Amino acid sequence: MARNDGIDRTVARNQDLETPADVAKVQEHNEREKDSYSNQDIVPERTSLNVHFKAPTDDYVKMFEQMEQDGVISTRGLKPDAVKYGELVFDVNSAYFYNHGGYEFAKQFYADAYKAAAEIVGGEQYILSAVMHADERNRAMSEALGEDVYHYHLHVVYIPVVEKQILWSKRCKDEALRGTVKEVITQVSRSKKWESKPVLDEDGNPMLNARGKKILRSSYSVLQDDFFHFMRVAGYTDLERGERGSTEEHLTVTQFKVQAEQQRLETVAGQVAQVERGFGECQSCHGEAETETGSSAKGNQNSKDRCSDGAGD
Repeated sequence: MARNDGIDRTVARNQDLETPADVAKVQEHNEREKDSYSNQDIVPERTSLNVHFKAPTDDYVKMFEQMEQDGVISTRGLKPDAVKYGELVFDVNSAYFYNHGGYEFAKQFYADAYKAAAEIVGGEQYILSAVMHADERNRAMSEALGEDVYHYHLHVVYIPVVEKQILWSKRCKDEALRGTVKEVITQVSRSKKWESKPVLDEDGNPMLNARGKKILRSSYSVLQDDFFHFMRVAGYTDLERGERGSTEEHLTVTQFKVQAEQQRLETVAGQVAQVERGFGECQSCHGEAETETGSSAKGNQNSKDRCSDGAGD
């Protein structure tokens, strides 16, 4: 989210899609399946400008089921209420794209961001949909600049997976096989995909705290780092990483939009206050001008009176 400090920052957010209803809601929003939206900043006339870097071949749930049937992913041992879907949202403040030419620059930027997403999730095959939205108006900037400015961002819906080794059990008749790798599967696992990672020292060894325990980095902090470094390597050297420890790393997409709207309202309120102050100053100046004009008029009348008196003598 923009801080109005002139610094352009990368932001990557991750959201768990915990229920089928969550998945359906995200699909409706990302794929623009609804006829109307409560979000008044969506401009339907621009929806055709949205760019799919990977278009879904079916609805998200059916795609998941087909991948499971084809053996691309495995839900073996997964609990019934386990999280099976996630959504990444990649973003930079709207001013960054506005200052670089807008739509065409945003398309190239998010084409590169999509490559980062594929690497982060473990492969393009685990991405169900990736779409850049170009039809959401940035109301605060539009009002401030007096022209339409759009908030370009990338939605990536994916399946969180990790590689899991299946070992031969101790009951295997062939003693030589016991404890060895039987097969490697691509396990659906949100918890293992986003588990915290140890902080490493200069030699690549885990750093320990005063109690001798490993110092861990939040998985979402790692996500921020990965996205930022990938985009810098891709040539976007005029960007900075999102602030460390910022709540932006942990906000859901909905929470982020609510906070963005709150910031928009604060910005507009500040602009209104500034206009009101200016209006008050103008009124004050006008009052002073009237006082000065009144004094001048009285002075002129006194002069006339004095001249008349002189003439009468």
